[in-house]
Amino acid sequence: MRIAVIADIHGNCDALEAVLDDIARRDADLIVNLGDCLSGPLQAGATAERLMTLDLPTVRGNHDRALIDRAFEEMGDWEEPAFRQLSPEQLDWVRSLPVTRVVADEVFMCHATPGDDNIMWTEALHESGSFTLRPRAEIEAYAQGTDYPLMLCGHSHIARSVMLADGRLIVNPGSVGCPGFDYDVPFYHKLETATPFACYAIIEKRVSGWMPSFYQVRYDTTRVVALATESGLQDWPSALATGFVA
Repeated sequence: MRIAVIADIHGNCDALEAVLDDIARRDADLIVNLGDCLSGPLQAGATAERLMTLDLPTVRGNHDRALIDRAFEEMGDWEEPAFRQLSPEQLDWVRSLPVTRVVADEVFMCHATPGDDNIMWTEALHESGSFTLRPRAEIEAYAQGTDYPLMLCGHSHIARSVMLADGRLIVNPGSVGCPGFDYDVPFYHKLETATPFACYAIIEKRVSGWMPSFYQVRYDTTRVVALATESGLQDWPSALATGFVA
């Protein structure tokens, strides 16, 4: 079995289409989506329409939740432009998304960690503003009670796989549509993936166990960079164009 895994589209429908085209050439049996589908200054409405048509197994991310759990006046600067594009039907679709899901009987899906949609499972954020791999004991602790051989997460936008002591595998496919950002909560930090490519993973079940392969897809970012520039969000244009935050 071959499962294509996407995450953190963030309303970048051009990146999503590039990834879907690439997946179509790789004989995946199933595509799953780990959330943070729409928030950002790009193409939230078009992305929602595309995802609803695809009807992929999908879980809700923290930015998906932020579109439906608070008043518009309380939304952040990623949610405000996305919310304005979304129809009531599309918001109902976001509300319908589960927090976790299991597919193929042995593949667990969540956005960040099984119990919290806002905690990076395999990365730690330091007061210096940098990210590193979490200590293995912390990664194992977040996996307690989630007894599946393959566990999928997104949220950090960093493509990574981690093998636990008992052989369970955690895979983050990276971000389809947001290759960098900066933020000032809980303190200033920024993430830079160093390329503008759209990222995803395919994970194949073999006799020896699940094996991930990570893919980066080059696409024309001209349109999404222009949309980001028009939005006034300072980190988005350079991140989409280069993978670095100016």
